[in-house]
Amino acid sequence: MSELASPSVGAGAAGAESGTEPAQPAQRGGRFAVLGPLRLRDFRLVFGGESISLLGDQFHFVALAWLTLQLTGSGVALGTVLMAAAIPRAVFMLVGGAMSDRISPRSLMLASNAIRGVVVAVIAVLVLTGHAQLWQLYGLAVIFGVVDAFFHPALNTIVPMLVSERQLPPANALVQIIQQLSGLIGPALAGVLVAAVNTGPAFAFDAASFAVATVTLLMVRGGRRTAPTAATAGQRANREPSAGLLANIGSGLAYAWRDPAVRSLILLVAALNFAFTGPLLVGLPYVATTRFEGGAAAFGIIISAYGAGALAGALLAGSLRQVPRLGLITLVTAAAMGVGLALVGIAPSVILAVAAMSAMGLGAGFINVRVVAWLQARTPEAMRGRVMSVLLLGAISLAPISLAISGAIIDFGAVSLMFIVAGAIVVAAALAGLFAGVPARMTDEAAQ
Repeated sequence: MSELASPSVGAGAAGAESGTEPAQPAQRGGRFAVLGPLRLRDFRLVFGGESISLLGDQFHFVALAWLTLQLTGSGVALGTVLMAAAIPRAVFMLVGGAMSDRISPRSLMLASNAIRGVVVAVIAVLVLTGHAQLWQLYGLAVIFGVVDAFFHPALNTIVPMLVSERQLPPANALVQIIQQLSGLIGPALAGVLVAAVNTGPAFAFDAASFAVATVTLLMVRGGRRTAPTAATAGQRANREPSAGLLANIGSGLAYAWRDPAVRSLILLVAALNFAFTGPLLVGLPYVATTRFEGGAAAFGIIISAYGAGALAGALLAGSLRQVPRLGLITLVTAAAMGVGLALVGIAPSVILAVAAMSAMGLGAGFINVRVVAWLQARTPEAMRGRVMSVLLLGAISLAPISLAISGAIIDFGAVSLMFIVAGAIVVAAALAGLFAGVPARMTDEAAQ
């Protein structure tokens, strides 16, 4: 480990608290090393429940979009409903990270799943009885945004409490894999259900998925923070947040900013998401419609290529026991993704666009798994929720700006130039990390 790294305090205690099996089989590597964390009861329960919940989320997204358009016929209404969730999610993300360090992440996840399950169940009843209105969807979106801001830092905090440091890459790979799989198959299944029986049953399925995730979390023994005993109170006082919530958030921001490698990583993530969000969500549909034959079908194929690449990247990252020179590989991969983004903007055919998107997905899946595992292993347990929330905030905070700028550029008629400039931003961010000395500071501690 490097000089600033701290071992995962919760990882060593997780097995004793939760009765999970030893992790030796996963530590030896091998063809199925990515499946190693599933040998642990608590991780298996969290993974299983959240897998069902992620599939339900896809049903929720499709049903929400379709219901909004049914009620209003307005794209502006759909956009504002989505923003009603995005804004509180960004505003409360740091609060969610601080709370993950103050109380048990398991408790936060339980509360989040239970609240979202109840809200979606109410919406399902309103739809099925014909009483759904637009203002209710705005309320649903705001509640989801706030609760999501607490759930996601808690999820990133609980994983290192359930598995050993060596198992962090495969554990995060499994999370990424199920996210990609749910994104690939969920919308199609939801679309079929909505087309057949309308949106009410889709919301009901999402509510049921939250109920499953809540039950599985109730069965989890780990992921809890116990009250200190007299013998350990002095020791725990040095690593547990005891100041006010705002002070805790400030200390998390200061910790992330003082560490050059963590600071550069967060800035790189922010640059990647700023550069990718608008061009891919706004620019790519425009390119598919105006340049490629097939229109919507071409767009679907290109997006699926990215998802397939991300799935392969996550699987590769989780199967490798160690990645030498992780910092350098991360920066080189990010720079290559920037080049790929620029190529998408000037690709003359669907085949070339699919190739570029597949490669970018491969890089994104790989980086997501190894970088999150590295950050989880590097950050002290008492600071982990806040640091992960800073990373998540960097990933989502600039998305609305990126979407707005991209829309304006497309109307101006400079769509290819937009992709080129966005790719250049990613390359510049990777070079900045190189000059900041990230390769020397960022070693694959999760695998050592």
